[in-house]
Amino acid sequence: MQDAPHPQPRTDRVAVVVNTASRTGSRALPLVTRELGRAAEEVQVHPAHGGAGLRDALDEAMATQPDLLVVGGGDGTIGCAAGLVAHTSTTLGVLPLGTANDFARTLEIPTALTAAVDTLLTGKVVDVDLGRVDGQVYLNVASLGLSVAVAQRLTPGLKRRLGRFAYPVATLAAYRGHRPFAARLELDDGSVLELQDLMQVAVGNGRHYGGGLTVSPNASIDDHLLDVYAVEQGRLRDHVSIARLLRTGHLVEHDRVHHVTARRLRLVTDEPIEVNLDGEVAATTPATFEVDRNALHVVVPADSRAARMDDAPSP
Repeated sequence: MQDAPHPQPRTDRVAVVVNTASRTGSRALPLVTRELGRAAEEVQVHPAHGGAGLRDALDEAMATQPDLLVVGGGDGTIGCAAGLVAHTSTTLGVLPLGTANDFARTLEIPTALTAAVDTLLTGKVVDVDLGRVDGQVYLNVASLGLSVAVAQRLTPGLKRRLGRFAYPVATLAAYRGHRPFAARLELDDGSVLELQDLMQVAVGNGRHYGGGLTVSPNASIDDHLLDVYAVEQGRLRDHVSIARLLRTGHLVEHDRVHHVTARRLRLVTDEPIEVNLDGEVAATTPATFEVDRNALHVVVPADSRAARMDDAPSP
């Protein structure tokens, strides 16, 4: 099936929210406003100084009912904006200014600032799915187990010092203190998986997470499905072999990994376990995970292969 043409983003009314506490946010703002000002009829800037001011800045920006909301920051900042933009007429523009930038990686948005700004002006608009855990939005992956301990060790100071290398350092530290757990996965087709001795369960909406890891080889952010994998505790050599497959997503083929897809699932554990949403510990089991289909209009490069199923019939 040949893809139908996608529209370019409207730039009549543009609102810009940049997290100036992110790694490059304060340096990016002048360039972004200057370049957008050359193309847009109206550009309103709403700087956010860290997480405390982010929601207020986004609320102020959305109150202007912009055609395009440009948000600069990491995946946490972008995810907060996505929850407000979902199912509105506003298109989201992404400036990947964080450490991992996995949402931008999934959509093939360039991390170089000038190229990312150019994408806002020359790219196309596609519709993508959002994940939800008990109603809370996430872009990439929701997970429990080892990833929660990793998120707790990924302090802003560690990310500033080590950049993307902060992820393997935090993972190694978390692995040393990990305790295995049991989980029951109740899937939307009525089947139930009872799993024991687990290291981690991950529920992917997008394709990439954790600084460039891949959920599964066929994961897509617009296939209206959640990719779920559960990793069993094993010997050290099992963990090493699984770790080698994380970049490509072929870990789902390992005999210590269970992999399913679903539109909705309920995850239950014997004791409440915290859930990591794109790096933020923000939910607790038992929890319901579901895909929010075509929830978000977002600008991607004109030649992006992301959202490749955007024009395909729903499964």
